[in-house]
Amino acid sequence: MLKVLIPTIMLFPTIWLTSPKWLWTTTTAHSLLIALISLTWLKWTSETGWASSNMFLATDPLSTPLLVLTCWLLPLMILASQNHINPEPISRQRSYIMLLASLQTFLIMAFGATEIIMFYIMFEATLIPTLIIITRWGNQTERLNAGTYFLFYTLAGSLPLLVALLLLQQSTGTLSMLVLQYSQPLQLDSWGHMIWWAGCLIAFLVKMPLYGVHLWLPKAHVEAPVAGSMVLAAVLLKLGGYGMMRMMVMLDPLSKELAYPFIILALWGIIMTGSICLRQTDLKSLIAYSSVSHMGLVAGGILIQTPWGFSGAIILMIAHGLVSSALFCLANTAYERTHSRTMVLARGLQVIFPLTAVWWFIANLANLALPPLPNLMGELMIITTLFSWSPWTILLTGLGTLITAGYSLYMFLMSQRGPTPNHITGLQPFHTREHLLMTLHLIPVLLLMTKPELMWGWCY
Repeated sequence: MLKVLIPTIMLFPTIWLTSPKWLWTTTTAHSLLIALISLTWLKWTSETGWASSNMFLATDPLSTPLLVLTCWLLPLMILASQNHINPEPISRQRSYIMLLASLQTFLIMAFGATEIIMFYIMFEATLIPTLIIITRWGNQTERLNAGTYFLFYTLAGSLPLLVALLLLQQSTGTLSMLVLQYSQPLQLDSWGHMIWWAGCLIAFLVKMPLYGVHLWLPKAHVEAPVAGSMVLAAVLLKLGGYGMMRMMVMLDPLSKELAYPFIILALWGIIMTGSICLRQTDLKSLIAYSSVSHMGLVAGGILIQTPWGFSGAIILMIAHGLVSSALFCLANTAYERTHSRTMVLARGLQVIFPLTAVWWFIANLANLALPPLPNLMGELMIITTLFSWSPWTILLTGLGTLITAGYSLYMFLMSQRGPTPNHITGLQPFHTREHLLMTLHLIPVLLLMTKPELMWGWCY
């Protein structure tokens, strides 16, 4: 764990001491090196389930894929932000990259924590850099409003979790994930226990976000700069799913009855947010709502608590992290050229940028879960699990899949096809940097088809 955490912390002096000319090159190279080192976690030798160097930081098959995803995204975020942060004063460029690096540090410690209270503290700490990135470097005037939504939704969900964790500490005497799995199961039978159950999960459901408490997400995504959107879609939403998987182990007897409303909300959210996507005019908003729809499936898979549901949830989280991040990068490249996120204003881009249209096509197909991509694998596992739990769910999940295909094609046709208007024929061509960025997003998705057991969790 420290072989990645120490180089990440050493990024801070690197950022502040590098000469201005070499700032972007050095930080990208350094973070890419950290990403490559993090791949060693995928070599799984431990038989016990956990691999740790000390009591507080450890990896297991559930956290490893998410940790590697976190490390992989930092160089991509730095690559994506280069164009629109470059004109700023050098001190602001440094502080921007520092916020991204601090976000990675907090996320590594959140996913690697074995103490639930440490996970909680790091879960909350990720709020601060994200909030600063959204409110300081956001695109539109609405950004302060978006930051306020983001802060208050997350905090309102997290306070009950803190109380629930203190109560858990009081009743079991420990909050270590290594010990809790061997402790006595809790006798949960009263009304107070039901409130405790809800307190444990609501923070994570807000973060995921579950339909109904999702209103902060489209605002935050749309107003954030490209790196903010990438890290929100790719990693911060996954904190919710990861926390739920860790907590569900302890909530067992009550989950059978109490999970019903949440599963129904998640499934209804797939339909509703998908339908909202079909009538969006704003490109980033469309991608943001599609994230809510995908995370609804993940929430359903986790709440049912079967090995297939858990595995499908991890696979879909990883695949969605890479694909939605790629879509936000593509949306940003179009925005940097046309200075508008309205899809109708920039049509027929395929004629001007044929290679970029290929990236759009691949990313859209991955988003609608084309076989044999990992997105389909995760979705199929979750849909199968839901079907075996109750055959009626196939109506909602099937319709959701159909709507997903609909809005993905709508997004592609609106932005790439059609007659090219005269006002965009003079756009500057795409840079090698942007093609590299897309390659680094989509190659892992294609490679994961060949060895999906890296992200199956405990099931292999």
